[in-house]
Amino acid sequence: MTEAYLGLFASAFIAATLLPAYSEILLATLVHNGHEPLALWAWATAGNTLGSVLNWLLGRYLLHFSDRKWFPFKEKNIALAQRWFQRYGRWTLLLSWLPLGGDALTFIAGMMKIPFWQFLGLTAIGKGTRYAMVLGLAGMF
Repeated sequence: MTEAYLGLFASAFIAATLLPAYSEILLATLVHNGHEPLALWAWATAGNTLGSVLNWLLGRYLLHFSDRKWFPFKEKNIALAQRWFQRYGRWTLLLSWLPLGGDALTFIAGMMKIPFWQFLGLTAIGKGTRYAMVLGLAGMF
């Protein structure tokens, strides 16, 4: 049973960072297989939030590697997220769960030197809300 939660954590972490992954599918599957929804929500939220912390760190300290193949964000996604961030500020982190540009927002927050604790709080709220919605939808099927 612990493997399911750790697997969800890893999937959510990866989904927020380097590789395309969809932790929502695993979350819904685990709910339907009888795992504890609150525990699933906590593990998914923690994994996805910590994945976003990696993005923040990349934005804060490793931007000079943006021309490398392994770098997780394309220039167009960075530009889109930067426009959002300049227009709406740190509150855009509440939208970090969005599939298009959401993870780039967490990278931009690092670039813009948003204080870590503000970043962490807003991002965790956004990610937690996302997984709560997924759990709500999974319960409807």
